[in-house]
Formats: sequence, C-alpha cells, structure tokens
Amino acid sequence: MTKSRLSTQFLVSVSLLFAVTAAAENPFIGSWALTPVSGGAGWLELRQAEGYLDGTLLWMGGSPEVQTRVWMDGDTLCALRIWNEELRDASGKVIRTVAHPVSLTATLSGAALHGFVSQPSNDGTGVWKDEFTGTRTPPMPPAPDPSKLRFGDPISLINGRDLEGWAVIGGAHWSTLGLKKPDGSAAQGWVPVDRDVSNGWKVRDGILANDPVQAAGQPYVRYGNLQTIPDFEDFNLTTEVNVPAGGNSGIYLRGIYEIQVIDSFGKPLDCHNMGALYGRITPAAGAEKPAGEWQTLDITLADRHVTVKLNGQTIIDNQPIAGCTGGALWSDPMRPGPLYLQGDHTAVQYRNMILRPVVE
Repeated sequence: MTKSRLSTQFLVSVSLLFAVTAAAENPFIGSWALTPVSGGAGWLELRQAEGYLDGTLLWMGGSPEVQTRVWMDGDTLCALRIWNEELRDASGKVIRTVAHPVSLTATLSGAALHGFVSQPSNDGTGVWKDEFTGTRTPPMPPAPDPSKLRFGDPISLINGRDLEGWAVIGGAHWSTLGLKKPDGSAAQGWVPVDRDVSNGWKVRDGILANDPVQAAGQPYVRYGNLQTIPDFEDFNLTTEVNVPAGGNSGIYLRGIYEIQVIDSFGKPLDCHNMGALYGRITPAAGAEKPAGEWQTLDITLADRHVTVKLNGQTIIDNQPIAGCTGGALWSDPMRPGPLYLQGDHTAVQYRNMILRPVVE
C-alpha cells in the first residue's frame, strides 16, 4: 500500500471518528415524536453528516421535508426550511415569488424536547408560532418474520347497513356519539369529533361510500374523516376500494400511518401514489388499476414494519416506518389507535373491509 493511500485511509478514519464523536456529544441526534400544543402530530429527525448537521421535519400535514439548514446556537437546536411560492394575477402571469421561511427552535430538559415552529404571515405583519413537545422515538425493532405472525378472529368493519362502530372526526373538539361497538355493546368514553365538519359518509348496498358534495356558488363545506371506535395494535387489513377519476383518500393505520388511496394509474412511481406509505415509502411497482375500478389492498402492520399488496402484487415488503405521516392523530408509534379513512378530499368507496389482529 502506498503512502498516499495510507494518508487517505487515515483522513477517512479521522472523519468517521469525528462524525461518531459529534453524534455522541449532540443529544439531539436521532428521531423524535412531536406533539404540537395546537393538536395533531409531528416528527423530527436530526443527523450528523460529515462536517455538518442535517435534518428532516414533518409538521402536521404533508410529507417529511429536508431542512434547508440545521445548526446549534449554544444548547438550542435551530432548523430552517425555505420554500418559494409564485403569486399570479388573474391571467395567470407570475407577478412575484415569495419566500416562505419555516423555522424550528428546540431545547432539551432531561429527555424531553421543547420548542417552537414559526412562520411569518403572508402579509408580513406578524408571525405564526406553534409550541411543541417531543419524546425520543424508541429504537426500531427487527423486521418481523411474516411466516411466524399469528392472527386472531377476523373483524368485519363494514356491517353493510350503517356507520355503527365508526365515528366522524375532523379536529380537536370532543363529544360522545352514543354509537355501538362492532360487537353490539355500547361505546363508552369519548371519541374525537369536529362539530364544524359535515358527514359525507354513508353505507349503501353494503358499500361504505364518501360523497363530499360542494355546491357551485356556495361556501366551501368541510367534510370529516371516519375512524373506528375500537383501537388496534398490529394487524392485517384487507379491503376493496374504488377511487373515481382524480380521487384522493387514505387509510390510516393506528391513526398515524397513511396508506395512500388515490387515482395514480399510469403515473411514475412516487411516494404519494396508490398503496404508498404517504411521503415515506414509494411502491416497488405500479400495480394500480384505472379510476373507477375496484382494487384490492392487503396491508400488514407488525412491529412498526408494513407490507402492502395492491391487486395481488407486493409493492411494499416488510419495510420499517420511521415515523408518523401527515394528518396523523398523534405521533407516539407505540400507542394503539383506530383505523381511520380520509374523507375530507374527494369521493371514495370501500367494501369487504376485514381486520385480523396480530396475537401472541
């Protein structure tokens, strides 16, 4: 081995040692489940790259976004993402490009994260700010062996008659609904429901359908999502879904992981296509059918890993889930939760929805 190669190897070793040491010394490095004070969920991941910090933030909706810049200010973590928006006149001509800086600051108190996400208002007269707390995400368990998973008795989530066992949800208001559980017993406790949302969900001819009608010339109507009253842990879910042209819905596992349901037939592979784990995992193949046709989904969630079969083809194979997706009810990956169906976008239909819990 030549001297130059020895020198190169030494420099690489020093760089790796520096990265490992920096990561060990920086207590923010890793993945965090965020809880905004205003409600909803978020997720933050901080990484030590060679010579700089890097990070990704999910804030309530949308997809995880790589930050433009991440740095430390003493004991305070700082992150900034800048995205640009084109403002257009009535003819569609771009009249101005506006930069939108979204900043995050956070400090640690013991093992707890505390901070703020802020963004200037569009008119420049103030700053929107939301407070949050965070806990470190538990280490990812090994991928489960699918052949060793055992399932309990199947639960039919659509009774073919009405919305019994489901609740319409939208925001942070809470109310008892007086509904019944799938086994016929009374639903005890509270379920989240937004009194300001309308219900577009109904069961007709054995099909669970959402029809969020918007009347021309009338104020926009906010429609609700639909969640099961029971909570679940790990499970296998099979269902059939029919998405109209331009349709967009989603199936949230445990209330925090969205499997995308959308009309994406013929589009290039993307983490927002049919069957994707929204914004996080891109399907390995495009297996969707054209809009208006019934399609089958077979989804298994086990040990924070997900497998998705679309129309009989495995498009996500036992992949780890790093954190919640946009629209999650909360961010805790260990908490049992409901199945919830996105209904605030467009029409969609589901049928033959069967859930089998994973049992020891």
